[in-house]
Amino acid sequence: MTAPLKHSASLTVEVALGERAYDIIIGRDVLQSLGARIAALRPGARTAIVTDRTVAKHWLKQTEAALSEAGIATSAIVVEEGEGSKSYAGLQQVSEALIAAKIERNDLVVALGGGVVGDLAGFAAAILRRGVDFVQVPTSLLAQVDSSVGGKTGINSPRGKNLLGAFHQPVLVVADTAVLDTLSPRQFRAGYAEVAKYGLLGDEAFFTWLEANHAGIFTGGAAREHAIATSCRAKAAIVARDERETGERALLNLGHTFGHALEAATGFSDRLFHGEGVAVGMVLAAEFSAQLGMIGASDVVRIRHHLAEAGLPTHLQDIAGFTQEGLADADALMALMAQDKKVKRGRLTFILLEAIGRAVIAPDIQPSLVRDFLARKLAQSN
Repeated sequence: MTAPLKHSASLTVEVALGERAYDIIIGRDVLQSLGARIAALRPGARTAIVTDRTVAKHWLKQTEAALSEAGIATSAIVVEEGEGSKSYAGLQQVSEALIAAKIERNDLVVALGGGVVGDLAGFAAAILRRGVDFVQVPTSLLAQVDSSVGGKTGINSPRGKNLLGAFHQPVLVVADTAVLDTLSPRQFRAGYAEVAKYGLLGDEAFFTWLEANHAGIFTGGAAREHAIATSCRAKAAIVARDERETGERALLNLGHTFGHALEAATGFSDRLFHGEGVAVGMVLAAEFSAQLGMIGASDVVRIRHHLAEAGLPTHLQDIAGFTQEGLADADALMALMAQDKKVKRGRLTFILLEAIGRAVIAPDIQPSLVRDFLARKLAQSN
């Protein structure tokens, strides 16, 4: 963890899934190679770019130019920014536009954007003509280290996060670290939560490196490429061993059971970005682990301190308007968690911590323990 990549270097991480294996290309200015890579991968394919309005302003022309230079015909589908597009209406908009663009099974959908665009475009590709291949071009830190890798696609239900979707692996991921320079500080911080997650769940040395080097990730130094590559390697290895989350892959949900409930409670709005929900959720998971005697109090303090130092929310009261819309109601949060995908026959499965760098799957957690824990946390926040 002490030898980051040279800032000018690009790096390839393979997601080893046999015949469906694909590469993650990481580095500054690799977007300009997108057309050549697609032409080599799918000769003669046409493409449709799915993006959102904000990303389109910064990166759509460059993406279209990269494709055009390689002789690839393309069209663009632009959705509204934010979780609101990960909906039935958003899926209908993208799917119908892909049909209108005459995207066929041997063509490609290009997801140009953050996690919302990647999830939405990937799901539309998965169901279009019973399956069209797609390429991820993630433009947020969160998407580059997490959601663009592993093939999870989907949309939200009003009843919960990502409840409709499909496993549909991309055929290529192109993560240009230069595009992150256009993110707002808040968006970048939200993505950093997922970087820290990889250290917490399975790599204490990486977490220690992040504590010392996270400033370089934010400023765009060589540490940025190193952190992204390390995160992608960690996720790629887990996905290769457990593609459909029947076991180990569930560890990647550290902080997500609490975090998704908080996102739902805030209406999937900009009151709480996904990564911010994960940050609060990871602190809650650590605190709940400590309550169960699994992790020491000093580790909980260390986790909370690092996330706060990175500018992330770590307490319920850090969430805008947390006293409204059910956030101050433990029963309402429990009802939202009951819709979590990891619930089995009504019993909650949590990802908890035995130490920094050692997460475990904890099935069959008693709901009453969780409810009492949340009630205490909410009472402390009031």
